[in-house]
Amino acid sequence: MISNIKDCTLLNNGVRMPWLGFGVFKISDGQEVEQAVSYALEAGYRSIDTAAVYGNERGVGKAIRESGIPREDIFLTTKVWNDDQRERRTLAAFEESLQRLGTEYVDLYLVHWPVKGCCQQTWQVMEEIHQSGRAKAIGVSNFMIHHLEDILSDSQIVPAVNQIEFHPFLVQPELLEFCQEHQIQVEAWSPLMQGKIVNEPSVLEIAEKHQKTPAQIVLRWDLQHEVVTIPKSVHLDRIVENARIFDFELSEVDMNALDALDQGKRVGPDPDSFGF
Repeated sequence: MISNIKDCTLLNNGVRMPWLGFGVFKISDGQEVEQAVSYALEAGYRSIDTAAVYGNERGVGKAIRESGIPREDIFLTTKVWNDDQRERRTLAAFEESLQRLGTEYVDLYLVHWPVKGCCQQTWQVMEEIHQSGRAKAIGVSNFMIHHLEDILSDSQIVPAVNQIEFHPFLVQPELLEFCQEHQIQVEAWSPLMQGKIVNEPSVLEIAEKHQKTPAQIVLRWDLQHEVVTIPKSVHLDRIVENARIFDFELSEVDMNALDALDQGKRVGPDPDSFGF
């Protein structure tokens, strides 16, 4: 049982990654993101997930530095954006992210989307970045099975992580199984379906039974599927609430009820047809 906010999964290269992290998608750079990251670190989170395209790497880096927490105790993720892949400037983009973050390395660097015609070349550069020691682990985001197969067919390093849209309305069991077979850790973005999942009757019923909030139920469901999860909020009370998911466990009946909500329904773009 994952029973503590400090608990970690062991990635395929031996790097430890917290099961619970804090996402900063759509949080404005400057005071807003600095405050949110500060709240998260104070609440015990030790994993922060950002991306170049979020435009808030500077604020994330500043909050980490000002927290007083040693850099080596924080797991920091960022991502290379699509245009940088198309322009064959993955390495330059990585160096720019390090500069904005104000750090000499990141713990995880991800390919943000599987840009058609770019994945193989991008991954080769990702491998070089990893081998330089400036990214402790490298992985991908929004990759379906066929995207992963393309990478695996011509690579030296198996992606450590695949960060995907994952929630009870989009379980993707075949993708989960594929990643598990290849020792690729799955990580959930939009775990609460941008808040839409919390009003689902099945979730409300299970929440009442456990005397937890619907959000806590869904985040716990993630962990029991052995999926890393990175909820996002700018509100202290919600940030703290989302971290209080380690003192209970969902039953097999609960898990099956949540799994049964799967409709293949997305709130984000389809990785096979995104237009940016």
